[in-house]
Amino acid sequence: MVNAKPRGHYFDDFEVGQEFESPARTVTQTDIINFACLSGDFNEVHTNFEYCKTTQFGEPIAHGPLVYAIMGGLQYASGINDGTLLALLQIDKWRLLDAVKHGDTIRLRSKVVEKKESSKPDRGVVTFKRECVRHDGRVVQEMQATLLYRRRPK
Repeated sequence: MVNAKPRGHYFDDFEVGQEFESPARTVTQTDIINFACLSGDFNEVHTNFEYCKTTQFGEPIAHGPLVYAIMGGLQYASGINDGTLLALLQIDKWRLLDAVKHGDTIRLRSKVVEKKESSKPDRGVVTFKRECVRHDGRVVQEMQATLLYRRRPK
C-alpha cells in the first residue's frame, strides 16, 4: 500500500496575509441538542423554546463552544490541515459577537497573521485570525488560533 500525499498545507506553503474560506455548514437543532448532551450544558438558553421566547434571541441558540468546534471542522473541511497539522497550540482573543441559531449557515474565514519556524526543523508555527461568518455576512465569532504544522519533507 502506498501512502497518499497529504492534501494539507505544510508550514512552508503558508504566507502572511494569505486568506482561506471554508465550505459552509448549516447548524441544526440536532447539533445544539447533541452538544448539550455531550457537554452536559443544558442551560435553558440552548434547550428550552418557551424560556427563549422571553430572551432577546426568541429561540434556542447554539452554545459558543459548539460554534467553535464547528469552526475546527470547517477548517479541516477546507483541506488545509489534512495530513499536515500537528497540534493546536493556543487560542487568543476569542470573542462571541452574535448568536447562532438552528438554521443558520456558517463558514470559516481565516487569514495568516504570523508564521515562525520552531526549534525543530520538521515543523513550524502558523497563527491565523479566524472569523466565523453567518450567511447574512455577520461575523459571529472571532479569535486568533496558533497551530503547529509539518514542514515540507526535503
